[in-house]
Amino acid sequence: MTNTQEPQNINISSVATAVDAVASAAADLKLYDTASHAVSNFTPIKPGQVGMYVCGATVQSSPHIGHIRAAVAFDVVRRWFERLGYKVTFVRNVTDIDDKILDKAAAAGQQWWERAYIYEREFTEAYNTLGVEPPTYEPRATGHMIDMIDLIKQIIDNGHGYVVTDENGNPTGNVYFDVASWPHYGELTHQKQTAVADAMGPSVDNTGNDKYNPVDPADMSEDKHDPRDFALWKAPKDSDPLDARWNTPFGTGRPGWHIECSAMSHRYLKDMFDIHGGGLDLRFPHHENEMAQTRAAGYDSAARWMHSAWVTAKGEKMSKSLGNGLSVPAVLAENSAWVVRYALGSVQYRSMLEWSDQTLTEAQSAYDRVSNFIERAGAAVGGQPSREEIVSVSADELPADFVAAMNDDINVSGASAAIFTAIRSGNTLLSKLADRVDSDVAKDEVRAVLVNVRAMLDTLGLDPLAEPWVSEGAAGGAAGAGADSAEHTALDRLVSEQLEERAEARKAKDFARADAIRDALGAAGIAIEDTPQGPTWTLK
Repeated sequence: MTNTQEPQNINISSVATAVDAVASAAADLKLYDTASHAVSNFTPIKPGQVGMYVCGATVQSSPHIGHIRAAVAFDVVRRWFERLGYKVTFVRNVTDIDDKILDKAAAAGQQWWERAYIYEREFTEAYNTLGVEPPTYEPRATGHMIDMIDLIKQIIDNGHGYVVTDENGNPTGNVYFDVASWPHYGELTHQKQTAVADAMGPSVDNTGNDKYNPVDPADMSEDKHDPRDFALWKAPKDSDPLDARWNTPFGTGRPGWHIECSAMSHRYLKDMFDIHGGGLDLRFPHHENEMAQTRAAGYDSAARWMHSAWVTAKGEKMSKSLGNGLSVPAVLAENSAWVVRYALGSVQYRSMLEWSDQTLTEAQSAYDRVSNFIERAGAAVGGQPSREEIVSVSADELPADFVAAMNDDINVSGASAAIFTAIRSGNTLLSKLADRVDSDVAKDEVRAVLVNVRAMLDTLGLDPLAEPWVSEGAAGGAAGAGADSAEHTALDRLVSEQLEERAEARKAKDFARADAIRDALGAAGIAIEDTPQGPTWTLK
């Protein structure tokens, strides 16, 4: 069983073009590496290109906010690479078979593959609703069994894995990685057999129950040569369906937890790639084991490992097993998707994010400030810049404080501060616009700020005039001249009629009537602001 490898076609002129497209700001990008425990300069393996593999969902049940935080965090990392001019190949896997999926499907009277597909669709819907860019490739574990089997064979052939046999010498389907044969084991999380250098990770010889990483029953087997050994392939349980078993040279069974990511990252990104990402809880054992087995098979592992911190609720990690998970649909029922995305990305990816009503209130306030400025500025300059113009803005053209923050290990808190600094500057320019003799120059200044604000927001996936916000109606009053949402168009017509009536009343010096119209609109949640170009409205 082998896979056909795609030929490598390296065109020198295309490489030169890719390098030329990279912004000068890229030279200052610094990122944290879990393995080195340090922030260091980022240099791509291939000039002008970035390869990223991020562990995706185990599709056992509905997504909660804790799951989606990692997706948003690495979406922002990816978007910054793209703004810097890199061509990004982004791989995010789907784990569509494991013990939890099989057990929950059986309990619910479902086929295991049916349950996996239902919840894969839910995760995709959540990603799309929250503006997470689709991956370049999104492989499923069940579609890569041959890759996994071949990888395991290489590990065994290299002397780093062993097949468990029965009393007659026949393979049982259980295959384990031989940790003792691999002297580099523990290098990712800085762990030894008897000591833990990484206080954030559990010890490799801690066999107790870990509520964040439940032990795979296969890893508790007495057939292991060493307590640290972990399953590469495992024999099926008696309760496992017949269609959840694959025949291999080492017996019938299915993959262990870790092997799929090694197989798929190599399949789509070849040998060493730039970044492997995932949630903090995946550092050990998943990523430690993944790094070991990839290298033991004879391949290079990721050049850099990045991990996003948890979403916490009252200081405790948000997870279904702890009973404090908030489903994405439930949160979106009470808040706009833009607000939820802003809240999820409001702190640097390595910082814990405390989820609360206050978090969402602050995100809503941010939206109000953003949308108010974008609409007012668009009205002042005669229309919104096109999406094409916003997307084409290079990192080298953005404000220096924003670039510095993003280059500092994706410091989104600093980047957000830079955005609101620019908005304050833009509001000042708007307030002085009527007093400027050189009004065309003043409008150009406002437009330049508007372009920068929207491009910075777009880097964080938050430009209100981009998809999915416009089509979903999440942009609200910020859409201005660029809106194509039916709800906004209808509301704009109704409010415009009221503003015309108010203007007629003021012209006739019927100020009581004009004030009554303004107050009625205010009571309905619409703020009116009189500008030199005429009145504008925003949702409060």
